[in-house]
Amino acid sequence: MRNPLAAVPGTTLGQIRADMARANESLSADCVLTWGAIGILQAVVVLLVAIVRQTSQVGPVVATDLALLVFAAPGHLVVAFEPGMSIADTFMVSGGDHAPWGVALYLVSAAALVALIVLIIRSARGAAARTVKTG
Repeated sequence: MRNPLAAVPGTTLGQIRADMARANESLSADCVLTWGAIGILQAVVVLLVAIVRQTSQVGPVVATDLALLVFAAPGHLVVAFEPGMSIADTFMVSGGDHAPWGVALYLVSAAALVALIVLIIRSARGAAARTVKTG
């Protein structure tokens, strides 16, 4: 979420919420917390499915986890948009991400995208090589 304490330094969260309420704005952190919980739940489901299936193939599990990380940044943008705009409207600051971990999330998401692309290319090349050998 757009960190309200970083966006409005020198204030407390209580002061920020009170000022936002007076401006008829809402921090609406529930959506962001739900988004985070859903992401964790998805990762746990991937792990449990891999354990239950006792899969020896790591590639599909890694690819699924990488896909979750790839979609983390766009999901964050969507769920944090409303609180960010509310902070911006109330305090006349940028609606952008003021938290240092926001940049980290975008970098991890981008790295996961690159890794997923590499994994897909390697998998396709491996499948093509196996087809040539058996063909």
